Amino acid sequence: MSPNYILKRVMMIVYTLFIVSLIVFAITQVLPGDAAVIMLGENATKEALEALRQSMGLNAPVWVQYGRWLGGVLHGNFGTSLRTGQAVGPVMLEALSRSLLLAFLSIALMLILAIPLGIIAAVRRGRIADMVVSLISYAGISLPEFVTATVAVLIVGDWLKWLPPTGYVPLTENFVGGIQHLILPVCVISIILIAHVSRMVRSELVDVLHTDYVRAARIKGLSGMTVLLRHALRNALLPTITVVALDVGYLLGGVIVVEEIFAIPGIGRALIVAIQTRDLPSIQAGVLIMAATYSIVNFVADILYAWLDKRIQYD
Repeated sequence: MSPNYILKRVMMIVYTLFIVSLIVFAITQVLPGDAAVIMLGENATKEALEALRQSMGLNAPVWVQYGRWLGGVLHGNFGTSLRTGQAVGPVMLEALSRSLLLAFLSIALMLILAIPLGIIAAVRRGRIADMVVSLISYAGISLPEFVTATVAVLIVGDWLKWLPPTGYVPLTENFVGGIQHLILPVCVISIILIAHVSRMVRSELVDVLHTDYVRAARIKGLSGMTVLLRHALRNALLPTITVVALDVGYLLGGVIVVEEIFAIPGIGRALIVAIQTRDLPSIQAGVLIMAATYSIVNFVADILYAWLDKRIQYD
């Protein structure tokens, strides 16, 4: 991979984040609500509100406010929360770490189960094993997260008392307790991911097994397992990388329901609270941090593409 390509991708990430910052700042400017009123309350006097607007620079032109905010972001200062009065950056990054932990564990469980299921379905295509895997996939895709999450909380958490139904415990404070609180949400999220990825692996592997280079490897006398793992599976996993990279973006912003049901203070839940309370700095920081994370993950996916398939060259 050439240094020029890496530089271009880094510049593209910077450009993307700049556009995202423009969009999110513009959206927060047109949202109903006054930041000064949110901080001082509806019973505040006009003089107090005007003094606060002046001190916060809210009376300045929009482009000036954007420049000040962007300058602060470039120096690691995302502003102060209108709701709590705390610095927004550390709070959102801590919430992001919880969501990334949930996403990492869900993707790890998905890869452990989805790839073997896809391989079994492809190798046993048209047989009972293939039909069972297909049935599991269709069921996983059909069930939305709020249904599986609610059922898991009721059955496993409330009725059977096997695991804590809700709550979050940092792993640094209590590793065993933290894992116990994460098992249910990780399993709920992984159900849909396993359904998607197992179908993707099956479809791609079926196509790859009928290619000329796989036939040539068999003619050379290589064992079936060697042909499957070293020649077929490696190329069949390329589209899966794209799906996994897209799933990271889904997991950061699309599991708000799961975080809400299981009371996990992730970045999705933090954004919901910020939107409900009109906490504009928290909204701006949360969206920008999520966009940066998603861009970096897609960049890593491109690197993995080139590592798995030597035919791919980025110039």
